[in-house]
Amino acid sequence: MDKLLIWIGRIAGLAGFLVALAAVVVRLGGQWRIGDLSVGTLLNGGVAAMVAATLAYAAAIAERRLR
Repeated sequence: MDKLLIWIGRIAGLAGFLVALAAVVVRLGGQWRIGDLSVGTLLNGGVAAMVAATLAYAAAIAERRLR
């Protein structure tokens, strides 16, 4: 189970980083929206994915200590 949590953390962290990076790049380009979404919404989504990755890593560490 801990290997699954680590992979979930890696995927969520990478996805969150890429979404947040895209939001920053678009905002630095002078635009406030990407399609129908505001840049702030994308940035919040990226941060939420990175938080989920952190929680998955913490759960993996906690599960290892229980053994």
